[in-house]
Amino acid sequence: MIVVKVGGSLGIDYDAVCSDLASIVKTGRKVILVHGGSAETNRISEQLGKPPRMVTSVSGYESRYTDRETLEIFEMVYCGKMNKGIVEKLQRNGVNAVGLSGLDGRIWEGRRKAAITILEAGKKKVLRDDFTGKVEKVNLELIHLLLNGGFTPVLTPPAISYVGEAINVDGDRAAAMLASALKVEKLIILSNVPGLLRDVQDEGSLIPEIPFEQIEEFAAFAKGRMKKKVLGAVEAIREGVKEVVFADARRSLPITEALSGRGTVIR
Repeated sequence: MIVVKVGGSLGIDYDAVCSDLASIVKTGRKVILVHGGSAETNRISEQLGKPPRMVTSVSGYESRYTDRETLEIFEMVYCGKMNKGIVEKLQRNGVNAVGLSGLDGRIWEGRRKAAITILEAGKKKVLRDDFTGKVEKVNLELIHLLLNGGFTPVLTPPAISYVGEAINVDGDRAAAMLASALKVEKLIILSNVPGLLRDVQDEGSLIPEIPFEQIEEFAAFAKGRMKKKVLGAVEAIREGVKEVVFADARRSLPITEALSGRGTVIR
């Protein structure tokens, strides 16, 4: 079994991802797909007159500011348009996929942050109306039920808080928690770059392999969203996943190539 996370940035070839995933499933291998939807959420937010607001924590991680109205747009795009669009593509490729969010069956649970401290114009600011959190617990009953029934789960944020609130969580870290809970050997994280780059302006500067004991040294090359992907990889390996691969979702066989080691392999 493998867990595949595909991001939501511009340029990702979801048709190729779904076609490739289908070919793998047809060999009898079980796959769980986790997906994002950031670019489409940004586009629709603009159309609805609620432009996205990205904030940077004091520790340097960027995230989407998620008040209640933003959360509703987020759910509409991630759980609706993106999730069902991917399920449709998989069904067209002969995969009996089932689309769910982390809310369903409380698959992903965590604590909503009481407040987040951000840096804005060089000053610290506290936000208290933010519906964000972190996956702390994975409930696998529904996942096992689907897998044992021959279905392919397609999962997306949000998660659910312990008191029943929807919370925006990072998809890469949620996928890492899922991979750890399922004790899979390999987690593949697909995005719109070839992997971790020494120079974000040069796709030829790919770092092909990172020994886990040197991850802190190589993490310095991660910029923007890649920072959380590296953090998710660290969390997955610390919890028992043997290998994490950052690979390119713009290629015709993105998962197959990642399984063969194309991209950045962390082990």
